[in-house]
Amino acid sequence: MSWIDQFPGLSSLGSVERELLLANSSVMSVPKNTVVFGPGKTPDHLLLLLEGTVRVEQLSEKGREIVLYRVRAGESCVMTSACMLAFESYSAQGVTESEARAAAIPLKVFDQLVSESADFRHFVFTAFSTRIVELFHVIEDVAFQRIDIRLAAKILELAQGDELIRITHQQLGAELGTAREVISRQLSEFQRRAWIKQTRGAIQIVDSGGLQKLAGN
Repeated sequence: MSWIDQFPGLSSLGSVERELLLANSSVMSVPKNTVVFGPGKTPDHLLLLLEGTVRVEQLSEKGREIVLYRVRAGESCVMTSACMLAFESYSAQGVTESEARAAAIPLKVFDQLVSESADFRHFVFTAFSTRIVELFHVIEDVAFQRIDIRLAAKILELAQGDELIRITHQQLGAELGTAREVISRQLSEFQRRAWIKQTRGAIQIVDSGGLQKLAGN
């Protein structure tokens, strides 16, 4: 069993395509908080994540940021594949949120497989279309959803059943594409309602039911 088998979309590749990938790709380890790509850089490898998480975020000229999506184990980064297909540079950055391992497919091999392998093309474009749908949801939320509802939902999402989330107001602002001051005001209101308790660099959930009701869950 090779790293290829960690990706269901690649399981149907034939022996020739598998040998091409294994012979020309390398598995790399990346420390936590490493910028793996950034605006203006041109990709020369497609990274398929084996372990860890990569946060992909958009940065504005004024320093504002918004998290677009996360790449998790068993996924590829569609920002990279899109740039490789269009011969474009990155317009966003990717940062490892934990120590990560990834298989790096060189651009030349990527181009060859996209050209010659229907199964590989299906893998690339299925991932691309799925992520595009997710990004439309992000745009819809930012444009039309109230910030208090989005914040309640994000706190519950990040908590994953735990009561304590280690995150700053600035980081929450980046998650939701809004200013730190907006997050601070909303968190103060949540605390006034006894839904959360704020500590330095962390949020403790006191009443998840209140957050769930606001978030519509």
